[in-house]
Amino acid sequence: MSSFLTPAAPRVLAHRGLSIGAPENTMMAFIAAVDVGATFLETDAHATADGVAVLAHDPGLDRVAGRDVVIEQTLWKDLAEIDLGQGERVPGLREALLALPDAKWNIDLKSDASVVPTVRAVVEAKAVDRVLLTSFSERRRRQAERLLPEVATSASQAIVLRALAAQRLGLRGQLARILAPVVALQVPRRAKGIEIISERSVAAFQRAGVEVHVWTINDPAEMSELLAMGVDGIVTDRCDLALPLIA
Repeated sequence: MSSFLTPAAPRVLAHRGLSIGAPENTMMAFIAAVDVGATFLETDAHATADGVAVLAHDPGLDRVAGRDVVIEQTLWKDLAEIDLGQGERVPGLREALLALPDAKWNIDLKSDASVVPTVRAVVEAKAVDRVLLTSFSERRRRQAERLLPEVATSASQAIVLRALAAQRLGLRGQLARILAPVVALQVPRRAKGIEIISERSVAAFQRAGVEVHVWTINDPAEMSELLAMGVDGIVTDRCDLALPLIA
């Protein structure tokens, strides 16, 4: 089994690093998060045209760099030349894993093309035990798990929906079976007006064998509320505010 979820919860997951004064999902942002004490970094993976796993949330660079560049249509050598601000570039996953060897990485597989390059980068960096792979797509999650059976994964959208239904109906045995393939349920506090996180639901998910991580929470008062409910992790843009609460 992966040792990703150690030490014991609660834990803070730095969402795209710490982007105060740094472009998101860049080495500057990840290093800033580590410098304030974060040990878990949340990020996103895409693949370049030549099959290199890189860290970026969007499929293109229009939002973060004002450039009409699609990652999957761009060679890694050309992508690496684009300035995201303050001299920062889109990081390669393998290089990021090697640069911060003590950090644990929660990686969202953002495209079908990203799965194989991400797995390859994790293996090459010898980082399987400090990586959790996730995706809204159950197909991507399963593919990653098949390629790397020992890696930790968190629930896809399909698993989340089935788990919510089983929890609401009080089907404990079914809930445990639904969540058996994953180590964590990573969800918003509420979605489409429906409350997902409560003291009761957190306890039910934990009894079923998974940690509960809530995203994306930036208000310290709300962080405290969620910690009081017993959640295992806070995914946040403000790890600098969350870490003192955990401490």
